[in-house]
Amino acid sequence: MNVLRHAHVEPDQSARIVDAPEGLRLIHHAACPAVIWQREPALRFQRWIDALDPEHLPTARMTLRPDAVPSAIEHLCTGARLPEGYERGCLIGDISAMAHIFADIMGADYLALRLDVVASNACRKFHRDAITARLICTYRGTGTQYGLSSNDDDPAEVLTVPTGAPMILRGTEWPVSPA
Repeated sequence: MNVLRHAHVEPDQSARIVDAPEGLRLIHHAACPAVIWQREPALRFQRWIDALDPEHLPTARMTLRPDAVPSAIEHLCTGARLPEGYERGCLIGDISAMAHIFADIMGADYLALRLDVVASNACRKFHRDAITARLICTYRGTGTQYGLSSNDDDPAEVLTVPTGAPMILRGTEWPVSPA
């Protein structure tokens, strides 16, 4: 669970919802602690990934250049014995596209890529990551939960990002005055 913390929360300081990947650039606007790209996965893909045995989903933590992501994901899928086919290609393509989009938005030459299969509550309490920003996309199950908070209080309202909708969240290392 993630929390968007601000010492003094203004009414307009909440997650922005966008309908295209270009809208994720709103993360650079001063009053925008998070951006969600509202999209729905293709039904064929969603049925496929929901039906998979979690043991066949790729998991990894690695740092790499965005252009290395497709081959790395392909290798991870093979190692996890993820069945080959159209849907596997969709997964590899989407993760790769998200990596390129995020790297472009953040101006990053390298990305810390993390793929996890989460079977329980991955974050037991609300927090803000000690990073500049993170892109999160849940491909199956309940999406990431987040809320807006003042100071160190838990959020009064907890929201859930829809499955398949990427979200960029600012972390504690986000510059107060971007260059």
